[in-house]
Amino acid sequence: MNEVNLIEPLKKYFGFDTFKGDQEAIIRNLLAGNDSFVLMPTGGGKSLCYQLPSLIMDGTAIVISPLIALMKNQVDVINGLSEEDGMAHYINSSLNKSAIDLVKNDIKEGKTKLLYVAPESLTKDEYVDFLRSVKISFYAIDEAHCISEWGHDFRPEYRNIRPIINKIGRAPIIALTATATDKVRSDIKKSLGIVDADEFKSSFNRPNLYYEVRQKTSEEATNMQIVKFVKQHPGKSGIIYCLSRKKVEELAAILCANEIKAAPYHAGLDSATRSQTQDDFLMERIDVIVATIAFGMGIDKPDVRFVIHYDIPKSLEGYYQETGRAGRDGGEGLCIAFYSNKDLKKLEKFMENKTSAEQEIGRQLLQETAAYAESSVCRRKMLLHYFGEEYHQENCGNCDNCLHPKTKIEAQEPLLIVLTAVAALKENFKQDYLIDFVKGRGTDDIVSHKHNELECFGAGEDEDPKIWNPVIRQALIAGYLKKDVENYGLLKLTSAGKKFIKKPSSFQIVMDNEFNDTEEETAGEGHGGALDPALYKMLVDLRRDVAKKVNLPPYVVFMDVSLEQMATVYPVTIEELQNIQGVGAGKARKFGKPFIELIKRHCEENEIERPEDLRIRTVAKKSMLKVKIIQSIDRQMALDDIANAQGIDFDELLNEVDAIVYSGTKLNIDYFLEEVMDEDHIDDIYDYFLESETDDLKVAMKELGNEYEEDEVRLVRIKFLSEKAN
Repeated sequence: MNEVNLIEPLKKYFGFDTFKGDQEAIIRNLLAGNDSFVLMPTGGGKSLCYQLPSLIMDGTAIVISPLIALMKNQVDVINGLSEEDGMAHYINSSLNKSAIDLVKNDIKEGKTKLLYVAPESLTKDEYVDFLRSVKISFYAIDEAHCISEWGHDFRPEYRNIRPIINKIGRAPIIALTATATDKVRSDIKKSLGIVDADEFKSSFNRPNLYYEVRQKTSEEATNMQIVKFVKQHPGKSGIIYCLSRKKVEELAAILCANEIKAAPYHAGLDSATRSQTQDDFLMERIDVIVATIAFGMGIDKPDVRFVIHYDIPKSLEGYYQETGRAGRDGGEGLCIAFYSNKDLKKLEKFMENKTSAEQEIGRQLLQETAAYAESSVCRRKMLLHYFGEEYHQENCGNCDNCLHPKTKIEAQEPLLIVLTAVAALKENFKQDYLIDFVKGRGTDDIVSHKHNELECFGAGEDEDPKIWNPVIRQALIAGYLKKDVENYGLLKLTSAGKKFIKKPSSFQIVMDNEFNDTEEETAGEGHGGALDPALYKMLVDLRRDVAKKVNLPPYVVFMDVSLEQMATVYPVTIEELQNIQGVGAGKARKFGKPFIELIKRHCEENEIERPEDLRIRTVAKKSMLKVKIIQSIDRQMALDDIANAQGIDFDELLNEVDAIVYSGTKLNIDYFLEEVMDEDHIDDIYDYFLESETDDLKVAMKELGNEYEEDEVRLVRIKFLSEKAN
């Protein structure tokens, strides 16, 4: 078999003169009848490793693949290589009986060299029985990381592959994945029964990809940054990943509103829409896809120029694979991730319904992602270290941390404290426990283990408490420590670590990047700029004057948060003013003119360059619940009946109605107030708000005394704001 000329079929079918990396060795191994394990990053040419041998071997190769979209894409590619139809087929839930009969006939007649099958379809007896009667050349398990609970896309049905192969009949197995740590690799090989398979591992380094992590502040700020980024790369293809379907829909709508050709993609859309969107992206009718991770596996588009993560992913494997879809042609690939510690806490909450073992795995994967996001070390070095590959360059020149390096500080003493503590704790504890121990924190856990009685307990209490995470993370990269991944991520000493304890030497580190989650609550920073204090003061004075003229409290004209945003992004038209939080179209027209004139004058006098962000149009987020509430109030339905009909309690309903009114929509609830409240009470509360300096509920309850219920005050406040502010 080794004598087979592979260049001829490579040229004939694929038009290439040479193989890439390990491709030829992998194909020859398969032709020789051996099992193979292939670890090849996205863009390395994985598919060719099973496509070419299938075309030159006897029989039909079975490719087990997790995604229908991927199958269709690859079958089209293979059938396009030959004048004959039916060289490649797929079987999955999208086919009807007559289509499946056609596939079976082509296989029987020996036309079909490649059969793509979803793992769920493979378990059906009718397919197993049929495939037993067919000559199988080999089995290719694509996206093999789906086998492992430690992989980023675990699918339980992948665990059944080996028993089914045994039923159909033995043939060589080739498992392929673009991302797998050592733990995932051993999982895959065990589950497929190919522990002795020849392993082919390509470098994970993608030098053309630029990695950057940005602080995620408020939703508006992040949306604006993304729109601005896409506008700076006009006509280029990009993918934006979000964790929730709702965010996918919202962000796609915002991009479209800003004349960006974009479309949403998630599993909740019907398959025809998904296929159409995918085709539009491949054919460049749209530039940007906003998607959940349901999109992208096997998408063969070489010129994706940017991949943005709106939410930090659940694992570094997932992150690496998703960013790997950028720049597959070797050209520019910009990978931007937005990170906030709050997002991690949300992801941890999602895990609460899982088994404790699954939660433990999930938490470890999240910690690795947090370490990547927060660290000031070269991002390429961190990613490659995660996948068990060393990167020896000090500065890769193509990530944010390397382009803006931090000053290194000496950390010989803190490293010695950490390594000594790992030894004292018998290499039996995780990072969080170790940090509590060196800081001298007597947690219940530490006291119950009696570790507070050890001599080195609290040895690092005089050090900067922020030093411990970077020291441990960078000690792992430098090889002084290792993590026992299979055993809950316990920290162990390496031989280099043991030597360091005996003979310490210089150890320089960079401190972590600081991601301050309170930033989004800081006045004026919601739009990514800085509050202009001089303008803010003038706006407050103007609001007071306007309020006096119309005989209303200032907060009814514009809320403080609205003025803060005006003093940050400088709106100078009524349209721009409507993009400000809490300013609806009615309010902008009613009160806006003097405010935009003041802002315009201030900008001209002080030669202020207004931020580009201002041109970004937002999309009104009218959730279905709010729409239903507005419609029900228009029909004069009792508010308690609306709450019951929507399955929420009365308090929640009032929260929703508050939000509707504060955003500038006028609601008339007089019909309900007349039913449930005394007319004098309505007048008293209304007069209070007319004279008050604030709409704060607590202040109102204190001022009004005990004769009014909180719900009554809230209802009249809704009436007041609707009539006076909107």
